Amino acid sequence: MTGSGTPKFEIPTDMRKMNEQSLEQVKTAINAYLQFFKSNMPENALGSSALSDKILGYAERNVASAFEFAQRLAQVKNVQDIFMLQTEFMRAQMQAMAEQTKDLGETTTKALADSMRTPPKGGLSS
Repeated sequence: MTGSGTPKFEIPTDMRKMNEQSLEQVKTAINAYLQFFKSNMPENALGSSALSDKILGYAERNVASAFEFAQRLAQVKNVQDIFMLQTEFMRAQMQAMAEQTKDLGETTTKALADSMRTPPKGGLSS
């Protein structure tokens, strides 16, 4: 028990090691999937190359951020650290989401404006 009379909870070392190994396997699989998706997606599948690149880049960063959080979570030794880590992660994710949403909105608007200025291939037909 701690000085406040509440029991102290610690995550066993074996469980943390098992979680770390599982996370590494999942991370490898997701990275392979993202690379497969990136290499097999038609260039203009999401509207424009710039937009596609940004979406995939954000997906990769978000996955990396989630795995970093999971790895740090697997290493915590008590419940208080879990809550602190969770709060920190959620704050960072909300900020990243706001920035990504703004950037993707601007990129989409620019792509739409550019597509309206570009004449259709083959010219106008009557």
